[in-house]
Amino acid sequence: MTDEYFMREALKEAKYAFEEGEVPVGAVVVANNQIIARGHNQTQALNDATAHAEMIALTAAANTIGGKYLLDCTLYVTLEPCVMCAGASCWTQVSKIVYGASDPKRGFTNIQGNLLHPKTTYVSGILAHEAEALLKAFFQKLRE
Repeated sequence: MTDEYFMREALKEAKYAFEEGEVPVGAVVVANNQIIARGHNQTQALNDATAHAEMIALTAAANTIGGKYLLDCTLYVTLEPCVMCAGASCWTQVSKIVYGASDPKRGFTNIQGNLLHPKTTYVSGILAHEAEALLKAFFQKLRE
């Protein structure tokens, strides 16, 4: 299994968000080459500004494994995590984050200093064009 394979799964989640009128961001958490959790933005449906795809996926993953630490897990998310989601990933000690599109306004890499756990690595730009196209389509639809 490749990063592209799992990012395509995260993109499926983003499409669910799009269909539900949510900002189309999707996430999956992977352990031992298997998806153990999925999430997509649900801020509108749950009336909760913290119901980001990453937060939902991280919580589901912790419930799946029965513990709060995701030491040997990878978080795949279609959009660069915000500061809140990066902080949550730090507390879970997720091993790796792979994201698609960069977020020049709210992404964690815009903040000086490392918001991730010291042992967490990250990779950016995986299927970024697909993620960006979905976001652009969503915001274009809002303007119509």
